[in-house]
Parts: sequence; C-alpha cells; structure tokens
Amino acid sequence: MRICVAGEEYIMISTKGRYALRVLIDLAKQNTDSYVPLKDIAERQGISKKYLEIIVKEMVAGKLLTGVSGKGGGYKLCRKPEDYTIGEILELMEGSMASVACLEEGAEKCPHAADCPTLPMWEEYNRMIHDFFYGKKLSDLLR
Repeated sequence: MRICVAGEEYIMISTKGRYALRVLIDLAKQNTDSYVPLKDIAERQGISKKYLEIIVKEMVAGKLLTGVSGKGGGYKLCRKPEDYTIGEILELMEGSMASVACLEEGAEKCPHAADCPTLPMWEEYNRMIHDFFYGKKLSDLLR
C-alpha cells in the first residue's frame, strides 16, 4: 500500500497485510488438518470477523488458504508453514511493494532511466525489501 504525505509517497503495510499474517500464524499454531472456524480466529486475534471474511476470501483466491462453509467448516493452510514466504503473502494482500512507480512490474520504461542518478539506489532498495520479505518464512514467525 502506498500513502502520500506532503506530496511524498511511502510504502506502508496496511492492516489487511498485517492481519493476513496473523490469520496464517494463528492457523499454523493450531497445527491441525481440520478446518478452523473464522469466528475462533477472530476471537483469538481480537479482529472483526466481518473484516477477516474479506481478508480470507482474498487468501483463498490467492491459494494461501482453503476454506469450507457449513458445519465443520472454516479455513486451513494449503501448505506447511515453511512453504510460505512473507513476501508472497504481503504482495498478495498489498499489491506491488515497489518503492517507486517506475520499478513496478509492467510499468512503462521511464524516459529518464538512462540518466537517472537515483535509479540504482531505488533498485538496490527494492532488492533489499524483496530479499528481506521473501527470505522469511511463515514458520519463522511461529513462537
């Protein structure tokens, strides 16, 4: 997510991204093959069930979770916690994490790229962010 303050753009992880991580951590800690009701997750995490419904719907569509409705329904992880990277979770929930618009995937080539003195710095910063979040696994966040 990007926010604009006094004309400057900043990357900020929203509650959607942070709560998605909390849901996945909660499910990983349950360590069960059974489906976990969303109301239970919402109660444990102190998050509105209605808001979590929006979040888990996106995670099911993004193949991070499987869900079943009805009696005995709920959500569970699709994979083992060590098979999820924090980067993939945040990008699904937040979209591009590129620090500047010209480095977003699919962006048009900037006409100033060839002589932009700051581009190498932004590229390095993007690599650091990518490597940091993709280098961490969901399992790393379990205590």
